[in-house]
Amino acid sequence: MALVSIQPFDGKKIRDYEEMDGAQVDRILADSARVFAEWRKQTFDERAGPMRAAAALLLRRKAELAELMAREMGKPLKQGWAEIEKCAKGCEFYAQRAADFLRPEPAATEARRSYVSFEPLGTVLAVMPWNYPFWQVFRFAAPALMAGNAAVLKHASNVSGCALAIEAILAEAGFPAGLFRTLLLSSAKVAGVIRHPAVKAVTLTGSNRAGEEVAAEAGRNLKKTVLELGGSDPFLVLADADLEKAVAVATESRLLNAGQSCISAKRFIVVPEIREAFEAAFVAKMAAAKPGDPLSEKTELGPLARPDLRATLQKQVDASVKQGARLLLGGKIPEGPGAYYPPTVLSGVQPGMPAYEDEIFGPVAAVLHAENEEDAIRLANDTSYGLGAAVFTRDLERGERIARDRLEAGSCFVNALVRSDPRLPFGGVKASGYGRELSAFGIREFVNIKTVYVAE
Repeated sequence: MALVSIQPFDGKKIRDYEEMDGAQVDRILADSARVFAEWRKQTFDERAGPMRAAAALLLRRKAELAELMAREMGKPLKQGWAEIEKCAKGCEFYAQRAADFLRPEPAATEARRSYVSFEPLGTVLAVMPWNYPFWQVFRFAAPALMAGNAAVLKHASNVSGCALAIEAILAEAGFPAGLFRTLLLSSAKVAGVIRHPAVKAVTLTGSNRAGEEVAAEAGRNLKKTVLELGGSDPFLVLADADLEKAVAVATESRLLNAGQSCISAKRFIVVPEIREAFEAAFVAKMAAAKPGDPLSEKTELGPLARPDLRATLQKQVDASVKQGARLLLGGKIPEGPGAYYPPTVLSGVQPGMPAYEDEIFGPVAAVLHAENEEDAIRLANDTSYGLGAAVFTRDLERGERIARDRLEAGSCFVNALVRSDPRLPFGGVKASGYGRELSAFGIREFVNIKTVYVAE
């Protein structure tokens, strides 16, 4: 079976990648276990050398890597540059901070000496999506490798070129041969990799269905998992919000990466006092964004990653309108080549509609009408997801209180775009998954938190 990469802006095939057979996968995993046995002995300073070299290589090749993303999944060049820069920052962050995050912690007991030690587990399998094909990988790889683990990557089939580029960069940076490898496999083969004795843990970023399948297989084999799944992030606009700022951030959040982000705002919840003003300004701002060629530096909005994703999005929009949502902007597949979809705004979205219940993975905004502030908070939490949330208000104390105490999400932002940051933990609650990536919490997910007790 071939894994196919196709340019989403014109439908042209880039190339086919031959899927690896069972013998190849077994060799890679055996090598991984062998290399891990030596890598775990390296000091943090020794591990940090190739990690910093990887950061430098990423920056040096930013232009070509961004072009690769544009060709494989349609990300505009400017956004690709930013993604590569973020990967480099992540590498630098863990090169600098890993030793502190994993420093043994003394514990006061009756023993002569007792402490908690953080030891690597072995080979970590990462099952990663196409929407941020470099950042999603480095988000797990930088802490996992700095902790002393080995890693294998099963990337989305449509970004196989990105997967191989990451492997090449880490090899050139000086990581031992075999420490990080890409597995060119279809999704159907993931379960077999999870079962392999060399694999000690699994991390997945992807759909809820994929998360359920991976968690079930890992559970049957008693292997640790971290899951970052879907999101239907609420964006609350309260009566005293800075409307101009709220509209600008709402538009950026909904259109970034063509709306193909788990933590992009999807449900825009407004109170009566500012409902009409927000909708009018939001529609105008969304309408000003024009889709274009992702290989142009001027383009801000590219195509969706695949035509089938666009077809699914259209069905969600059509069903929501049929059930009573008002279409204020867009909502129709344009003529011409490529998997483009226009900025779209739905108003009066209600429970039961796909725009209310589902994760909408595209440039479609669902505006929900709250009766008051308390109702806005209720609507924000009325979802099976819990990845990110944002609240806009000039009263910072109230905004912080709502973010901290009332919103059910892993990341809650006040007057700002929800985003990931290496300095802060990232992950969700409810159907958005479990476990954390990034910060000290992320690097401690794939270690043995070991008690050491030395008696007299």
